[in-house]
Amino acid sequence: MLADMTIQNFAIVKSLELEFSKGMTAITGETGAGKSISIDALGLCLGDRADANMVRPGEKRAEITASFTLEQNSAARRWLQDNELEDGDDCILRRVITKEGRSRAYINGNPVPASQQKALGQLLINVHGQHAHQQLLRPEHQITLLDQYAGHQSLLDKMASRYQRWRRAKNELKALIKKKDDLDAQQQLLEYQVGELNELALGEDEYQQIEEEHKRLSNSGDIAMTSQAVVDLLSDNEDANALNLLNAAQQRLVELAALDSQFEPLATLIEEARIQAQEASQEVTSYLDRLDMDPQRLQYLDARMSTIMSLSRKHHVQPEALYQTHQQLIQELDKLAHNDEAIEQLQADVDAHFAACLDTAEKLSKSRRRYARELNKLITQSMHQLSMEHGTFEIQVENKADTHLSPLGGDAVAFLVSTNPGQPLQPLARVASGGELSRISLAIQVITAQKVETPSLIFDEVDVGISGPTAAIVGKLLRQLGQSTQVMCVTHLPQVAGCGHQQMFVAKQTEKGTTTTRMYPLARDERINELARLLGGSEITERTLANAEDLLVAA
Repeated sequence: MLADMTIQNFAIVKSLELEFSKGMTAITGETGAGKSISIDALGLCLGDRADANMVRPGEKRAEITASFTLEQNSAARRWLQDNELEDGDDCILRRVITKEGRSRAYINGNPVPASQQKALGQLLINVHGQHAHQQLLRPEHQITLLDQYAGHQSLLDKMASRYQRWRRAKNELKALIKKKDDLDAQQQLLEYQVGELNELALGEDEYQQIEEEHKRLSNSGDIAMTSQAVVDLLSDNEDANALNLLNAAQQRLVELAALDSQFEPLATLIEEARIQAQEASQEVTSYLDRLDMDPQRLQYLDARMSTIMSLSRKHHVQPEALYQTHQQLIQELDKLAHNDEAIEQLQADVDAHFAACLDTAEKLSKSRRRYARELNKLITQSMHQLSMEHGTFEIQVENKADTHLSPLGGDAVAFLVSTNPGQPLQPLARVASGGELSRISLAIQVITAQKVETPSLIFDEVDVGISGPTAAIVGKLLRQLGQSTQVMCVTHLPQVAGCGHQQMFVAKQTEKGTTTTRMYPLARDERINELARLLGGSEITERTLANAEDLLVAA
């Protein structure tokens, strides 16, 4: 629940420190005093959008801090743990807005995006605004209220997930069918290109091998001539060759080694050089014996290299990459060849996802109809209590999943009402007057709030359009709700305010041209005076004071 809140330089609030209690807290004050300012400030800590106009004129920044206790709020504790923001059984939300309009948000001292504050705020407190009865006329709000009361969030999550998969598969199928004609033309081009490359039948490393062989055959004359010259220098030249010279040098070193042992390693080195020169001569001679100067082979290689170069230019790749390009085109052609199979498979997937959606939508619809029947009885009874003795309320749930599927399922939900005997049930907007709509809205909010897990509820002037005995019943309903839930109610009705377990007063004062708002709890005598003011206006008499005390006693 909300434990306390500190407001600094927000709107016309200079400084305000508030402590909140369990049960129902009534918040009253003169018109224009700023009874809703604390709720607006709290909204910032709950992730509402910030604006520079919220900063008190003449100040650099506004700062709001709200503290919550989480002993009985397992959902909020789990959220904090999942986001690594937990800090025991308490939670502190803080929001800072500068006069330039910049905003910073904090959870337990950790800077976070405002979106995270908003996600957590939905688990901490539920605000029912003074225009809630207008939202009640919107079909999307009606289905949301029913779903909140039913509490079937797991079904809603499953429905949304299955709907997403179905829509994704459906869009993929639509795109594939739309591209089919283009793919057919592309397939013909690929078949021609692959046919050309199949005819070439280029091996993976063949181009490098061809290039090397072509270079060798093209230069075979020079290779033979130079190789023979090398053999002559090494061994075949009768006048002088390397082997003869090394033999002579080796013999001289052997003679020197006999005179001085230091020449022995040198003689060994020359011997090794002679052996290597002899092996090199033999290898070059062997190469000459194997050297093929086949002109027909060279002609074949010329033609094949020319074809490879031509196809490489055609496909805008290097000759070395032509083999890989061939393989890629084969794979693309294979995919296109199985295009019809892909469409059939995707159609089967779409049908399967749609069937899964229909199954979940039907379960969701059954759950809604079940809880709708429960709500019908409770809201009808509450209407009778709120001076609508002949009123009847009914939630119509119609499953249209076959034609109107959405992430929320396939139900069309409508709130129907009859306020007079013999009057048929009709949509809420057609039947209810402003006052009736306010009472029905309040009944729905109080009843559905009992099923919402958030431990704190705020009602911001939801009793507009209600007076007399009806207001007293509204107060009792809110007080009853406060037995199990922290309820804060901004009200201008003494019958409602008198039902609060405690009451806070909002006052506005102006000094030296500066206006400030303050808010403080009222003791019993102060409550009686405030209730008397609400009852009698500016003129408070003994009679109004007695009536005010009667309100407290009755509560």
